Amino acid sequence: MDILSILGLIVGFGAILLGQQLEGGHLDTILNAVAMLIVLGGTLGAVMLQTPMNTFVRAMRMSIWIFTPPSQSPSVVLEKILEWNQIARREGLVRLESVAMDETDLFVQKGLQLIADGAEPELIREVMENDLDIQESDDIQAAKVFEAMGGYSPTIGIIGAVMGLIHVMGNLADPSSLGSGIAVAFVATIYGVALANLLFLPMGNKLKSVVAQRSRIQMMMIEGLIGVADGDNPRNIESRLQAYLN
Repeated sequence: MDILSILGLIVGFGAILLGQQLEGGHLDTILNAVAMLIVLGGTLGAVMLQTPMNTFVRAMRMSIWIFTPPSQSPSVVLEKILEWNQIARREGLVRLESVAMDETDLFVQKGLQLIADGAEPELIREVMENDLDIQESDDIQAAKVFEAMGGYSPTIGIIGAVMGLIHVMGNLADPSSLGSGIAVAFVATIYGVALANLLFLPMGNKLKSVVAQRSRIQMMMIEGLIGVADGDNPRNIESRLQAYLN
């Protein structure tokens, strides 16, 4: 669980709500279901229009990474690699086929299977780095969906504000309602800007950092598996992967 992401949401939105209270305002003045519908619906629709289906679905699935990132600890990965190396040196590379069946990570499973099949280290590196490049590219494109939402939501908020003002202008016969009507109209602008800068853009950037960390771990995994395939000494493998631990 990423505690920093949870704290970020609490601090960001909490500061705005607390500031509203300290200025003498009331929370009900910035709560408007129609304005939220306009901003969220318009933003989501714009992003759906520009994004391929598989990328959009991938982005929605990746959103959970904000709170529960998938990256493993480098020290845990190193322990696994050294364990596989011991098994390969003691029982032969073919034994790694059964080890691969117990792995839930398809990336790791594929690497172990290639080693068990007797593939050359150069081929293993080429295949796994190609898979890593494709996966990283797809993940980055999915993260950019939230960046796009952060770009659209302020503009959609302005549209909502203008729609509210149009409604106000249609009721000029009642001057007493103008002030409150204009205030409500600008709530949509607040929603658009706040969601962009406190939620969507931070989510996009956080996902990019998670993807980068995940790719770093997988690059470490590739280097370790190449060492296993080459039959390297455990000390050499550990020395080669030490940089990833730092």
